Amino acid sequence: MEAGQYVLRKDLEDLEPYGAPQIDVPVRLNTNENPYPPSPALVRAVADAVAGVAGTLNRYPDRDAVELRKDLADYLGHGLTAAQVWAANGSNEVIQQLLQAFGGPGRIAMGFEPSYSMHPLISRVTCTSWVSVQRDPDFGISATRAAEAVAEVRPSVVFLTSPNNPTGTAMPLDVIAAVCEAAPGIVVVDEAYFEFARTGTPSALTLLPRHPGLVVTRTMSKAFAMAGARVGYLAASADLVSKLLLVRLPYHLSAVTQMVARAVLEYPAEPLATVATLRESRDGLVGWLRGRGLSVADSDANFVLFGEFPDRQAVWQGLLDRGVLVREVGPPRWLRVTVGTPGEMAAFRTALDEVLG
Repeated sequence: MEAGQYVLRKDLEDLEPYGAPQIDVPVRLNTNENPYPPSPALVRAVADAVAGVAGTLNRYPDRDAVELRKDLADYLGHGLTAAQVWAANGSNEVIQQLLQAFGGPGRIAMGFEPSYSMHPLISRVTCTSWVSVQRDPDFGISATRAAEAVAEVRPSVVFLTSPNNPTGTAMPLDVIAAVCEAAPGIVVVDEAYFEFARTGTPSALTLLPRHPGLVVTRTMSKAFAMAGARVGYLAASADLVSKLLLVRLPYHLSAVTQMVARAVLEYPAEPLATVATLRESRDGLVGWLRGRGLSVADSDANFVLFGEFPDRQAVWQGLLDRGVLVREVGPPRWLRVTVGTPGEMAAFRTALDEVLG
Protein backbone atom coordinates (compact mmCIF):
# COMPACT_ATOMS: atom_id res chain seq x y z
CA MET A 1 0.00 0.00 0.00
CA GLU A 2 1.36 3.39 -0.98
CA ALA A 3 1.95 6.12 1.57
CA GLY A 4 -1.12 8.22 2.20
CA GLN A 5 -3.59 5.51 1.23
CA TYR A 6 -6.08 4.04 3.67
CA VAL A 7 -8.16 0.90 3.43
CA LEU A 8 -11.31 0.19 5.39
CA ARG A 9 -11.58 -3.19 7.09
CA LYS A 10 -13.09 -5.58 4.56
CA ASP A 11 -15.70 -6.80 7.04
CA LEU A 12 -17.10 -3.25 7.26
CA GLU A 13 -17.24 -2.47 3.52
CA ASP A 14 -20.93 -3.31 3.09
CA LEU A 15 -22.16 -1.43 6.17
CA GLU A 16 -24.15 1.79 6.22
CA PRO A 17 -23.91 4.27 9.14
CA TYR A 18 -26.65 3.66 11.68
CA GLY A 19 -29.35 6.23 12.14
CA ALA A 20 -32.98 7.11 11.64
CA PRO A 21 -33.66 9.68 8.89
CA GLN A 22 -33.23 13.25 10.16
CA ILE A 23 -35.88 15.13 8.21
CA ASP A 24 -37.27 18.52 9.20
CA VAL A 25 -41.02 17.92 9.29
CA PRO A 26 -43.76 19.19 11.65
CA VAL A 27 -44.33 15.81 13.34
CA ARG A 28 -41.32 13.57 14.02
CA LEU A 29 -42.34 10.20 15.44
CA ASN A 30 -39.42 8.03 14.37
CA THR A 31 -36.80 8.00 17.14
CA ASN A 32 -38.75 7.06 20.30
CA GLU A 33 -37.91 10.26 22.13
CA ASN A 34 -40.01 11.47 25.02
CA PRO A 35 -41.99 14.33 23.41
CA TYR A 36 -42.27 16.34 26.63
CA PRO A 37 -39.33 18.68 27.35
CA PRO A 38 -37.95 19.21 30.86
CA SER A 39 -40.10 21.40 33.09
CA PRO A 40 -38.91 24.93 33.88
CA ALA A 41 -37.95 23.77 37.39
CA LEU A 42 -35.85 20.93 36.02
CA VAL A 43 -34.25 23.23 33.44
CA ARG A 44 -33.18 25.52 36.27
CA ALA A 45 -31.80 22.57 38.27
CA VAL A 46 -29.78 21.37 35.28
CA ALA A 47 -28.52 24.89 34.54
CA ASP A 48 -27.45 25.36 38.17
CA ALA A 49 -25.65 21.99 38.13
CA VAL A 50 -23.75 22.88 34.97
CA ALA A 51 -22.89 26.32 36.33
CA GLY A 52 -21.56 24.68 39.48
CA VAL A 53 -19.10 22.55 37.55
CA ALA A 54 -18.20 25.10 34.85
CA GLY A 55 -15.42 26.63 36.94
CA THR A 56 -13.63 23.27 37.18
CA LEU A 57 -13.64 22.30 33.51
CA ASN A 58 -9.89 22.82 33.32
CA ARG A 59 -9.66 19.56 35.29
CA TYR A 60 -10.59 16.07 34.17
CA PRO A 61 -13.85 14.64 35.52
CA ASP A 62 -14.15 11.73 37.91
CA ARG A 63 -13.19 8.99 35.46
CA ASP A 64 -15.31 6.38 37.23
CA ALA A 65 -18.36 8.64 37.83
CA VAL A 66 -18.72 7.29 41.37
CA GLU A 67 -21.30 9.79 42.63
CA LEU A 68 -23.45 9.38 39.53
CA ARG A 69 -23.30 5.61 39.93
CA LYS A 70 -24.45 5.98 43.54
CA ASP A 71 -27.42 8.04 42.38
CA LEU A 72 -28.29 5.52 39.67
CA ALA A 73 -28.10 2.65 42.17
CA ASP A 74 -30.47 4.51 44.48
CA TYR A 75 -32.89 5.06 41.60
CA LEU A 76 -32.85 1.41 40.54
CA GLY A 77 -33.23 0.04 44.07
CA HIS A 78 -33.11 -3.76 44.42
CA GLY A 79 -30.34 -3.35 46.99
CA LEU A 80 -27.84 -2.25 44.34
CA THR A 81 -24.69 -0.31 45.19
CA ALA A 82 -22.49 1.98 43.12
CA ALA A 83 -20.05 -0.89 42.58
CA GLN A 84 -22.79 -2.78 40.73
CA VAL A 85 -23.64 0.08 38.37
CA TRP A 86 -21.75 1.51 35.42
CA ALA A 87 -22.51 4.57 33.27
CA ALA A 88 -21.43 5.76 29.83
CA ASN A 89 -22.45 7.99 26.91
CA GLY A 90 -25.77 6.38 26.14
CA SER A 91 -26.64 2.71 26.43
CA ASN A 92 -24.98 2.12 23.04
CA GLU A 93 -21.57 2.89 24.55
CA VAL A 94 -22.42 0.59 27.44
CA ILE A 95 -23.17 -2.17 24.91
CA GLN A 96 -19.95 -1.42 23.04
CA GLN A 97 -17.92 -1.71 26.23
CA LEU A 98 -19.59 -5.03 27.08
CA LEU A 99 -18.66 -6.41 23.66
CA GLN A 100 -15.13 -5.06 23.90
CA ALA A 101 -14.70 -6.83 27.22
CA PHE A 102 -16.61 -10.08 26.62
CA GLY A 103 -16.87 -10.37 22.83
CA GLY A 104 -14.19 -9.92 20.20
CA PRO A 105 -12.40 -12.12 17.65
CA GLY A 106 -13.31 -15.79 17.91
CA ARG A 107 -16.35 -15.07 20.10
CA ILE A 108 -20.05 -15.08 19.30
CA ALA A 109 -22.90 -12.76 20.24
CA MET A 110 -26.50 -13.89 19.80
CA GLY A 111 -29.85 -12.12 19.62
CA PHE A 112 -33.49 -12.90 18.93
CA GLU A 113 -34.73 -10.88 15.98
CA PRO A 114 -36.41 -8.68 14.99
CA SER A 115 -34.76 -6.64 17.69
CA TYR A 116 -32.55 -3.60 18.24
CA SER A 117 -30.36 -3.25 15.15
CA MET A 118 -27.41 -1.82 17.08
CA HIS A 119 -26.77 -5.14 18.82
CA PRO A 120 -25.53 -6.91 15.66
CA LEU A 121 -23.90 -3.72 14.36
CA ILE A 122 -21.79 -3.12 17.47
CA SER A 123 -20.99 -6.84 17.58
CA ARG A 124 -19.65 -6.62 14.07
CA VAL A 125 -17.51 -3.54 14.60
CA THR A 126 -15.98 -5.14 17.72
CA CYS A 127 -15.08 -8.22 15.60
CA THR A 128 -17.64 -10.38 17.38
CA SER A 129 -19.50 -12.92 15.23
CA TRP A 130 -23.29 -12.49 15.25
CA VAL A 131 -25.86 -15.28 15.31
CA SER A 132 -29.54 -14.41 14.91
CA VAL A 133 -32.50 -16.53 16.04
CA GLN A 134 -35.91 -15.61 14.66
CA ARG A 135 -38.71 -14.84 17.09
CA ASP A 136 -42.13 -16.46 16.83
CA PRO A 137 -44.78 -14.88 14.54
CA ASP A 138 -46.15 -12.94 17.54
CA PHE A 139 -42.59 -11.60 18.15
CA GLY A 140 -42.16 -13.61 21.37
CA ILE A 141 -40.00 -16.64 22.04
CA SER A 142 -40.51 -19.51 24.47
CA ALA A 143 -38.15 -20.25 27.33
CA THR A 144 -37.48 -23.72 25.94
CA ARG A 145 -36.64 -22.60 22.41
CA ALA A 146 -34.50 -19.70 23.63
CA ALA A 147 -32.51 -21.92 26.00
CA GLU A 148 -32.05 -24.60 23.33
CA ALA A 149 -30.71 -22.04 20.86
CA VAL A 150 -28.23 -20.70 23.42
CA ALA A 151 -27.11 -24.20 24.40
CA GLU A 152 -26.50 -25.07 20.75
CA VAL A 153 -24.51 -21.95 19.80
CA ARG A 154 -22.81 -21.35 23.17
CA PRO A 155 -22.32 -17.61 22.62
CA SER A 156 -20.11 -15.42 24.78
CA VAL A 157 -22.80 -12.69 24.81
CA VAL A 158 -26.57 -13.05 24.54
CA PHE A 159 -28.79 -10.02 23.94
CA LEU A 160 -32.39 -9.96 25.13
CA THR A 161 -34.56 -6.84 24.85
CA SER A 162 -37.50 -6.13 27.14
CA PRO A 163 -39.54 -4.27 26.05
CA ASN A 164 -38.30 -5.25 22.61
CA ASN A 165 -37.41 -2.69 19.97
CA PRO A 166 -39.00 -2.41 17.38
CA THR A 167 -41.93 -4.61 18.43
CA GLY A 168 -42.55 -3.21 21.94
CA THR A 169 -43.17 -6.65 23.44
CA ALA A 170 -41.94 -7.34 26.98
CA MET A 171 -40.08 -10.59 27.70
CA PRO A 172 -41.31 -12.84 30.54
CA LEU A 173 -38.84 -13.44 33.36
CA ASP A 174 -38.96 -17.21 32.84
CA VAL A 175 -37.45 -16.74 29.37
CA ILE A 176 -34.66 -14.54 30.74
CA ALA A 177 -33.96 -16.99 33.58
CA ALA A 178 -33.86 -19.95 31.17
CA VAL A 179 -31.36 -18.15 28.94
CA CYS A 180 -29.20 -17.24 31.95
CA GLU A 181 -29.10 -20.88 33.02
CA ALA A 182 -28.14 -22.05 29.53
CA ALA A 183 -25.64 -19.31 28.65
CA PRO A 184 -21.91 -19.98 29.08
CA GLY A 185 -21.15 -16.24 28.99
CA ILE A 186 -22.96 -13.02 29.83
CA VAL A 187 -26.63 -12.28 29.19
CA VAL A 188 -27.46 -8.63 28.45
CA VAL A 189 -31.08 -7.61 28.99
CA ASP A 190 -31.67 -4.29 27.26
CA GLU A 191 -34.36 -2.46 29.29
CA ALA A 192 -34.11 0.91 27.55
CA TYR A 193 -37.90 1.26 27.58
CA PHE A 194 -38.66 -0.47 30.87
CA GLU A 195 -40.27 2.52 32.59
CA PHE A 196 -43.03 2.46 29.96
CA ALA A 197 -43.96 -1.17 30.67
CA ARG A 198 -47.41 -1.90 32.00
CA THR A 199 -47.85 -1.89 35.78
CA GLY A 200 -46.71 -5.15 37.32
CA THR A 201 -44.19 -6.02 34.62
CA PRO A 202 -41.12 -7.35 36.48
CA SER A 203 -37.60 -6.16 35.70
CA ALA A 204 -34.69 -8.47 35.03
CA LEU A 205 -33.04 -6.65 37.94
CA THR A 206 -34.85 -9.11 40.21
CA LEU A 207 -32.74 -11.93 38.74
CA LEU A 208 -29.33 -10.33 39.36
CA PRO A 209 -28.66 -12.02 42.74
CA ARG A 210 -29.09 -15.49 41.20
CA HIS A 211 -27.22 -14.99 37.93
CA PRO A 212 -23.68 -13.51 38.13
CA GLY A 213 -23.42 -13.30 34.33
CA LEU A 214 -26.57 -11.19 33.96
CA VAL A 215 -26.35 -7.54 32.87
CA VAL A 216 -29.33 -5.15 32.76
CA THR A 217 -28.90 -2.01 30.66
CA ARG A 218 -31.01 1.14 30.91
CA THR A 219 -30.96 4.69 29.55
CA MET A 220 -31.96 8.20 30.57
CA SER A 221 -32.84 9.03 26.96
CA LYS A 222 -36.42 7.76 26.97
CA ALA A 223 -38.48 7.97 30.17
CA PHE A 224 -36.21 10.64 31.65
CA ALA A 225 -36.51 12.76 28.46
CA MET A 226 -32.73 13.25 28.38
CA ALA A 227 -31.87 11.97 24.90
CA GLY A 228 -29.68 15.02 24.36
CA ALA A 229 -27.65 14.36 27.49
CA ARG A 230 -26.44 10.91 26.31
CA VAL A 231 -26.48 8.89 29.52
CA GLY A 232 -26.82 5.11 29.60
CA TYR A 233 -26.05 2.71 32.39
CA LEU A 234 -26.10 -0.90 33.50
CA ALA A 235 -26.48 -3.00 36.62
CA ALA A 236 -24.54 -6.23 37.12
CA SER A 237 -22.30 -7.94 39.66
CA ALA A 238 -19.52 -5.79 41.10
CA ASP A 239 -16.96 -8.21 39.63
CA LEU A 240 -18.39 -7.86 36.12
CA VAL A 241 -18.52 -4.07 36.40
CA SER A 242 -14.87 -3.96 37.52
CA LYS A 243 -13.84 -5.70 34.29
CA LEU A 244 -15.40 -2.92 32.19
CA LEU A 245 -12.82 -0.49 33.55
CA LEU A 246 -10.28 -2.34 31.39
CA VAL A 247 -11.95 -1.16 28.18
CA ARG A 248 -13.46 2.20 29.09
CA LEU A 249 -11.68 5.20 27.67
CA PRO A 250 -10.04 7.51 30.23
CA TYR A 251 -12.49 10.16 31.42
CA HIS A 252 -15.14 8.90 29.01
CA LEU A 253 -18.03 10.65 30.77
CA SER A 254 -17.66 14.44 30.93
CA ALA A 255 -18.09 16.43 34.12
CA VAL A 256 -21.01 18.28 32.51
CA THR A 257 -22.76 15.03 31.54
CA GLN A 258 -22.33 13.62 35.02
CA MET A 259 -23.75 16.73 36.69
CA VAL A 260 -26.71 16.96 34.28
CA ALA A 261 -27.60 13.34 34.99
CA ARG A 262 -27.28 13.80 38.74
CA ALA A 263 -29.47 16.91 38.65
CA VAL A 264 -32.21 15.00 36.82
CA LEU A 265 -31.95 12.04 39.21
CA GLU A 266 -32.42 14.42 42.13
CA TYR A 267 -35.95 15.14 40.83
CA PRO A 268 -37.03 11.87 39.15
CA ALA A 269 -40.73 12.59 39.62
CA GLU A 270 -40.49 15.53 37.18
CA PRO A 271 -39.60 13.65 33.97
CA LEU A 272 -41.24 10.37 34.99
CA ALA A 273 -44.58 12.14 35.41
CA THR A 274 -44.92 12.00 31.62
CA VAL A 275 -44.63 8.20 31.54
CA ALA A 276 -48.21 7.53 32.68
CA THR A 277 -49.51 9.95 30.05
CA LEU A 278 -47.52 8.25 27.30
CA ARG A 279 -48.65 4.79 28.44
CA GLU A 280 -52.28 5.84 28.23
CA SER A 281 -51.75 7.40 24.81
CA ARG A 282 -49.95 4.27 23.61
CA ASP A 283 -52.79 2.00 24.66
CA GLY A 284 -55.28 4.30 22.98
CA LEU A 285 -53.20 4.27 19.80
CA VAL A 286 -53.05 0.46 19.78
CA GLY A 287 -56.83 0.30 20.02
CA TRP A 288 -57.32 2.91 17.30
CA LEU A 289 -54.96 1.15 14.87
CA ARG A 290 -56.65 -2.19 15.45
CA GLY A 291 -59.98 -0.49 14.87
CA ARG A 292 -58.68 0.50 11.43
CA GLY A 293 -58.18 -3.21 10.67
CA LEU A 294 -54.40 -3.11 11.07
CA SER A 295 -52.17 -5.65 12.79
CA VAL A 296 -50.53 -4.20 15.90
CA ALA A 297 -47.91 -5.74 18.17
CA ASP A 298 -48.67 -5.56 21.90
CA SER A 299 -46.49 -2.76 23.27
CA ASP A 300 -44.92 -2.07 26.65
CA ALA A 301 -42.81 0.75 25.22
CA ASN A 302 -43.40 4.33 24.04
CA PHE A 303 -43.86 3.21 20.44
CA VAL A 304 -46.13 0.93 18.44
CA LEU A 305 -45.32 -1.45 15.57
CA PHE A 306 -48.18 -1.67 13.08
CA GLY A 307 -48.87 -3.22 9.66
CA GLU A 308 -49.03 -5.29 7.62
CA PHE A 309 -48.63 -3.35 4.37
CA PRO A 310 -47.98 -4.78 0.90
CA ASP A 311 -45.78 -1.71 0.30
CA ARG A 312 -44.76 -0.14 3.59
CA GLN A 313 -42.44 2.31 1.86
CA ALA A 314 -45.42 3.82 0.06
CA VAL A 315 -47.27 4.25 3.37
CA TRP A 316 -44.14 5.74 4.98
CA GLN A 317 -43.77 8.19 2.08
CA GLY A 318 -47.46 9.05 2.17
CA LEU A 319 -47.21 9.98 5.84
CA LEU A 320 -44.03 11.98 5.18
CA ASP A 321 -45.76 13.87 2.36
CA ARG A 322 -48.31 14.93 4.99
CA GLY A 323 -45.63 16.13 7.43
CA VAL A 324 -45.49 13.02 9.65
CA LEU A 325 -42.25 11.03 9.97
CA VAL A 326 -42.41 7.46 11.28
CA ARG A 327 -39.78 4.69 11.14
CA GLU A 328 -39.42 2.14 8.38
CA VAL A 329 -37.76 -0.54 10.50
CA GLY A 330 -38.18 -4.14 11.60
CA PRO A 331 -40.19 -6.78 9.71
CA PRO A 332 -40.65 -5.90 6.01
CA ARG A 333 -44.40 -5.19 6.08
CA TRP A 334 -44.48 -3.13 9.27
CA LEU A 335 -43.88 0.46 10.41
CA ARG A 336 -43.07 1.87 13.85
CA VAL A 337 -44.53 5.05 15.31
CA THR A 338 -43.38 6.80 18.47
CA VAL A 339 -46.06 7.97 20.89
CA GLY A 340 -46.06 11.76 20.80
CA THR A 341 -48.08 14.61 22.26
CA PRO A 342 -51.87 14.67 21.77
CA GLY A 343 -51.43 17.13 18.90
CA GLU A 344 -48.82 14.95 17.22
CA MET A 345 -50.95 11.83 17.56
CA ALA A 346 -53.95 13.64 16.09
CA ALA A 347 -51.81 14.64 13.10
CA PHE A 348 -50.62 11.04 12.71
CA ARG A 349 -54.16 9.67 12.79
CA THR A 350 -55.38 12.18 10.21
CA ALA A 351 -52.42 11.51 7.92
CA LEU A 352 -52.76 7.73 8.17
CA ASP A 353 -56.49 7.90 7.46
CA GLU A 354 -55.72 9.88 4.31
CA VAL A 355 -52.95 7.52 3.21
CA LEU A 356 -55.07 4.42 3.70
CA GLY A 357 -58.07 6.02 2.09
